[in-house]
Amino acid sequence: MFLNDQETATDLLYYEAIAKTVVKLIRKTPESPVTIGVHGDWGAGKSSVLKMLEGAFAKDDRVLCLWFNGWTFEGFEDAKTVVIETIVDELRRARPNSTKVADAAKKVLKRVDWLKLARKAGGFAFTATTGILTLDQVKGLYDMATAFIAKPQDHVSKDDVMELAGKAGDFLKEAPRDTDNLPEHIHAFRKEFEELLDAADIDQLVVIVDDLDRCLPKTAIATLEAIRLFLFVDRTAFVIGADELMIEYAVREHFPDLPPSSGPVSYARNYLEKLIQVPFRIPALGLAETRVYITLLMAENALGSTDPGFLALLEAAREDMKRPWKSRGLDRKTVETALKGTVPPDVDQALVISAHVTKILSEGTRGNPRQIKRFLNSMMLRHAIADERGFGAEVQRPVLAKIMLAERFYPDFYEQLARLAANAPDGKPDALARFEAAVREPALQADEDDKPAARGSRKATRPAPAPLPAEADEWMKNEWAKTWAAIDPALADHDLRPYVFVTRDKRSSLGGLVAASHLEDLVDKLMGPTLMVRGASDQVGKLTGPEPEEVFEAIRGRVLQEDSFTSKPKGIDGLIKVVELHPALQRRLLDFLRELPVPKIGAWAVSSWGTCFPDAAVSGEFQTLVQGWAEQTDNATLQATAKAVSQFRRN
Repeated sequence: MFLNDQETATDLLYYEAIAKTVVKLIRKTPESPVTIGVHGDWGAGKSSVLKMLEGAFAKDDRVLCLWFNGWTFEGFEDAKTVVIETIVDELRRARPNSTKVADAAKKVLKRVDWLKLARKAGGFAFTATTGILTLDQVKGLYDMATAFIAKPQDHVSKDDVMELAGKAGDFLKEAPRDTDNLPEHIHAFRKEFEELLDAADIDQLVVIVDDLDRCLPKTAIATLEAIRLFLFVDRTAFVIGADELMIEYAVREHFPDLPPSSGPVSYARNYLEKLIQVPFRIPALGLAETRVYITLLMAENALGSTDPGFLALLEAAREDMKRPWKSRGLDRKTVETALKGTVPPDVDQALVISAHVTKILSEGTRGNPRQIKRFLNSMMLRHAIADERGFGAEVQRPVLAKIMLAERFYPDFYEQLARLAANAPDGKPDALARFEAAVREPALQADEDDKPAARGSRKATRPAPAPLPAEADEWMKNEWAKTWAAIDPALADHDLRPYVFVTRDKRSSLGGLVAASHLEDLVDKLMGPTLMVRGASDQVGKLTGPEPEEVFEAIRGRVLQEDSFTSKPKGIDGLIKVVELHPALQRRLLDFLRELPVPKIGAWAVSSWGTCFPDAAVSGEFQTLVQGWAEQTDNATLQATAKAVSQFRRN
């Protein structure tokens, strides 16, 4: 019934081309080490590409392909050694009967153990010949000493003393005599790791690193540095699936003292390019690709992935997507040809839905496959709920999809529709009918005007249209709402109450698509007083993937539901906190400020934003917005405050 959100075994997006290109690059450089980045937004399909890559090497005995999920090891104190140990253990498991591999792996792991011991002892082994204590060494000694003497005197026993002495003795015994400093140790480790590859008798080691962009900055950087410092030797290839913007953010967070830029490229970008040599960017879906994807998802769901008809449709889609700029998006003619003239009802409905929702869904999700899939899952779930409750026949999927578009991408508009539908006796709001007519009739009138008048007759003069209801008049000022109203099906003749009921099954401030209890709780905290917002800082800082954007949009939606903005609404401090800890959202914050109704804004809107706009370009746009407030005449209080702030900045 529903669409699996895991890496798909069926390539609906023709990502096989990307995977094949990466495989060719790896095979053409068997001797030299290489790091390849498969980049894309959260949900863009990186893991699916990596799974295809893994499958391409599955039958090659001379290439050993290992999978490492960085997110699995989030929270480990020393991520570098965890990465190394995991890869060495995977090598050993891949050659379980080889004594040579076992001995070489043991040698490498022994050196890793020494690295951990040296770290615990403050790095003594790295500078034993210098006789100079570093700050880290002093801290290591201090931690060991305070841990020992923290016990009350009467509890210090002979066993305690022996334990401390034993740890020190183990450290001295395990420390390799031929490496007294860090560079020599790294060199020796790399040599022993190459010997392990020789023992495994392989031409290449390919390590796939997935979900790195879900890790906290410390773990992400430690994983990349472990690869580059210790494992980057001949005959190795590392393929790293991550959103490069998230990794750049991790670099900035991990190295906060880096200057902002080095010429036209930031230091964070330079660092990333040093660690990842060859980047592949998975492109966002365009309009035609989105339409193809929606049709294939729903067709696969209806027919099954092994159905001959679906396989024929998939083959037609792949042929169509070879040249996306020429794609017709799996139109009805292409589908009928692929299915030999017989289109099942579910596939026919998939064509209708994809034709109707593609444009807004493509723009709203920015061509993100996972967000598209979640939208369709939510739609099918709600239709299933309607079936179970006994009113499934009253809910048409194309109408439901259109209502959900409003719910997902314009929550305030949806809330108005829901309220009007609930209050209308037949569930058909007059304001919506008038709004749709106002949007659609100009096109119909233009068609009529193009028709020639009958010989000897004159075209009738149309009366001036009646004034629109207040809600419809406000909607006419919004381009998104007008675009939404123009798409089929028109809703004027539909009782919207069943749709409102089934879409309001979860009164979630996160729009009902990606809500999670921990995010709901966090949103509630960020809507609270300043002290509560400050207390939620750690939770906000740990948000990953799309979560910061979801939380931001949830708070934004609640704030915009307020009737008055004269004083600072609840939630503004929360928005500020989210943007401060996730600067990628600063332009979203600027868009939010532009949405505020100028006649109703108080002076707080001019000066509340502190360090929310670190990006010079966005900061400049904010100053332009403030200048616009200073020049408007609808709000004297806002005008005076904006003028004062602008004057202060000029001075």
